[in-house]
Amino acid sequence: MNASGLLAAGLIIPFSGTALGAAMVFLMKKEINIQVQRFLLGFSSGVMIAASVWSLLIPAIDLAQKQGQVSWLVVSIGFLIGIFFLLLLDTVIPHLHIGASKPEGISSKLERSTMLVLAVTLHNIPEGMSVGVVIAGVLSGKTDMSMYGALALCIGIALQNFPEGAIISMPLRSNGVSKTKSFIYGTLSGAVEPVGAFLTILLTSWVVPLLSYILAFAAGAMIYVVVEELIPEAQRGEHSNIGTIGVALGFVLMMILDIALG
Repeated sequence: MNASGLLAAGLIIPFSGTALGAAMVFLMKKEINIQVQRFLLGFSSGVMIAASVWSLLIPAIDLAQKQGQVSWLVVSIGFLIGIFFLLLLDTVIPHLHIGASKPEGISSKLERSTMLVLAVTLHNIPEGMSVGVVIAGVLSGKTDMSMYGALALCIGIALQNFPEGAIISMPLRSNGVSKTKSFIYGTLSGAVEPVGAFLTILLTSWVVPLLSYILAFAAGAMIYVVVEELIPEAQRGEHSNIGTIGVALGFVLMMILDIALG
């Protein structure tokens, strides 16, 4: 795979996962079963946790050491900035999570469907950044990251985007939105990923010395989404172990992809 092929894969593969998930609105007549939804949210959490460790934090540590930086300090700073950046967005942007009755963020008059889409869009910002920064690391030629490792991350993000697309489009349909509009809204929630990936690639190409910080930043942003949004949603209501099983399977699958292809 050449550089242009990797770039195309990074922009298309994760986004296609969201679009395919949103397309489930045309195949399913009812909203996703709550147990299945919990499993899918847990699965997404597991994928993101594993991707944060193997695809972002470990390469950040290796790169910092290679550049003669204090690796533990670099990844700690980048990680915490990523956490607080998503916390800021979560506080400012009006959004509504599936199953919640009260929106978060600043007060607004946005429609419920719009705020549901914004909630998933927030999830996708760090995912787009993580893909972009890993691809930038490969293209820079100054890291030990491989094209196949970057491809593994793209596939992993696409796998966890599939349930996210379905989880946003199906409730919209249940709330009276047409199938076509539900599909469009679900798909658009993932549009921020290729945009975020492309912008991150451009940014990182200018600041290669900060690449280790940016890798850790993306990891922090992804972990914020997992801890603040995905796991609580997977455990909402009556306690169930199905979400935990989803986390385990998602983590192992992403770990296998990264080790086998990386």
